[in-house]
Amino acid sequence: MKQNLRYMFFLAAMSGMTLFSSCKKDFLEQTPPTSLTPASALASESDLSTALLGAYAGLRNVDLLGRTVPVLGDLMSDNCYQSLLNSNRYTNFNNYQFVVTDGNVAGFWNAAYADILRCNNIINASVTANANVNQYKGEAYAIRALNYLLLVNYFARPYSEDPAGLGVPIVTKFDITLFPGRSKVSEVYALIINDLNQAYSLITQFKNSTQFSKYAAKALQAKVYLQMGDKTNAKTAALDVITNSGFTVVTAAAHDAFWKGALPRTDKVETLFEVSSDAVSNNGFDGLANIYSQSGYGDMLCSDSLYSLFATGDVRKALYATGTRGGSPAIFINKFPNTNGTDVSDTKVIRLSDVYLIAAEASLPANEADALTYVNYITSRRGAAAIASTGAQLFEDIITERRKELAFEGDRYIDMQRLKRNIGRSNNYPAAARSIPYSDYRRLLPIPQTELDANVNIRSQQNPGWK
Repeated sequence: MKQNLRYMFFLAAMSGMTLFSSCKKDFLEQTPPTSLTPASALASESDLSTALLGAYAGLRNVDLLGRTVPVLGDLMSDNCYQSLLNSNRYTNFNNYQFVVTDGNVAGFWNAAYADILRCNNIINASVTANANVNQYKGEAYAIRALNYLLLVNYFARPYSEDPAGLGVPIVTKFDITLFPGRSKVSEVYALIINDLNQAYSLITQFKNSTQFSKYAAKALQAKVYLQMGDKTNAKTAALDVITNSGFTVVTAAAHDAFWKGALPRTDKVETLFEVSSDAVSNNGFDGLANIYSQSGYGDMLCSDSLYSLFATGDVRKALYATGTRGGSPAIFINKFPNTNGTDVSDTKVIRLSDVYLIAAEASLPANEADALTYVNYITSRRGAAAIASTGAQLFEDIITERRKELAFEGDRYIDMQRLKRNIGRSNNYPAAARSIPYSDYRRLLPIPQTELDANVNIRSQQNPGWK
């Protein structure tokens, strides 16, 4: 069945309005659920609170942050590869042979825009403002910004290449008549920055690591500025978080327990924001942990090139174990250990360690002393040797530290894109998929065929090279 954003938004809106409709004794006089408007469905503070839970749950979609997006961030780069013994999940991405009709690509696109709709309805709701309403709307702005960032990262060339290039469609309100074309990359980033500014100003409460706080929004904004190549604003935002948030970086002694922890954090240690999965609300065997865990599918293995970067004594090395799979040597990824058939591992979206590394990179080339201070704040808490390099080598060492610290959290592909780097993969990968230059059209996901078929205004805007 052909679906575009217009049709998908209609279905999502109608299903959401059915959820929020209330029961009456005189059921014969009920308003049909499909006749509800966003204004009538989201008419109270309580309605917004319930809708916000739906927006957070939307991020957990298997093809969004529930699994596909973080997996692609490492599989499409050089951090993980698919074992020869596998369940045939993400095979085409391991081999760089995905097509415009790929189900995971369409699932990613549709899940992100469905969640954007949920956020739009909260943001546009005409509910009298108070501290709670502002909080809910602020969190919705942050979730919308995150969805747009994921989309523009995978379906558009980096901001640093061409801000005027084609980004992704911008939709900020429900409109069944809309057939949106692709906005400019610069316009998408402007919306993201504005949404995160709104989030920072509206959010006043810290609840736990599975809901956006003002400093989680600011940390995400630091990441966005870095992707834009705006080092001044990236460092300013990062330092705001480092100095004022009250969050602390997890220590070497607590590192193992941190990754084994299955509960949302309220202690402001390390995790600024993560997508929640628990024993009740989870993706089961389709969760993130199971694609890595040998007690689940165990399809994805750590590449030799990544594992070789961890020195003896680096506590991060303990997250990986050597063994065999399918009769071949393998390095297992144990970073997400909380599974047993039911995935209860949260997807880390942004951590304080990432913010320190953003501050380090953003300090260059002007201030090498600051760069060393921030990057070595992380190495000192991982049992790793301090970095003492200068110039171009210092920059490379910071990028390598990002690779080690953020492995299997979906960042590596994005870093390779924004830095316009060729991807050179190890012998773990198929011979035909070991060299993926930056110019390769497959470095971008295709606009899904279903969208092209249904939306005349995007039909001529497919990413070059895709048919």
